[in-house]
Amino acid sequence: MSEDAVLFEARPDGIAVITLNRPETRNCLARDVRAGLFAAWERFGADPTLRVAVLTGAGRTFCAGGDLKEMVATGMTVPPRDMFPVPYDTVELSKPTIAAVNGAAFAGGWMIAQACDLCVASTEASFAVTEVKVGRSSPWAAPLIHMIPQRIMMEILLTGKPIDARRAYEIGLVNRLTEPADLLPVALELAREIAEAAPLSVRAARDTVMLATEMGRAAALHAARHASVPCYQSADAQEGPLAFAEKRTPRWTGH
Repeated sequence: MSEDAVLFEARPDGIAVITLNRPETRNCLARDVRAGLFAAWERFGADPTLRVAVLTGAGRTFCAGGDLKEMVATGMTVPPRDMFPVPYDTVELSKPTIAAVNGAAFAGGWMIAQACDLCVASTEASFAVTEVKVGRSSPWAAPLIHMIPQRIMMEILLTGKPIDARRAYEIGLVNRLTEPADLLPVALELAREIAEAAPLSVRAARDTVMLATEMGRAAALHAARHASVPCYQSADAQEGPLAFAEKRTPRWTGH
């Protein structure tokens, strides 16, 4: 395996596989991992041939969170706003992302898994927001209220206790639950289903979901209609119905 802190695979099917590659430190978000992940997200966002990204971890841990030794050594108080590479927050992205959680996703590990649009988890995965155990805070967890019920969120944040993958699936944090050996294949199949869809339709769909979490019903409807105009006016919007009528696979251009 490469010595790079973060591995990047650009697959010919339009899927990027990004792997946190510091299993000896449980893939914690040390400086080299943060830098590698920032670079990987930037590469994914800038490459028009890549449609979906899958984020996973090497070894038996997805990500154990921030580097506590670094925090002690630097006397860190409030983390710098741009310290962590969080999709759609400190990293600008408009394409879908999938977390493939192979083991523990604790603290910052939960943060980057939560930030992805979708989540596939191995039955060996576990999730925890452990900040209360070490005197830190988790403001990044605020969007979790749109994913799971309030009382469950409250218990997770107040106790810092882990939940297993099945519980994460039951409360809606995880989309697909798999056996460990099937984790990446299932995540790639989900990514492939998205990558095969019309690019502008996927973007409009993602925008619609995110707008709906930010606004009231009427405002979200208005904003979503506006966000859908480029999709409706695209050549792909004509190609899709034509391909259906001609009983062939659509040839998407993203325009």
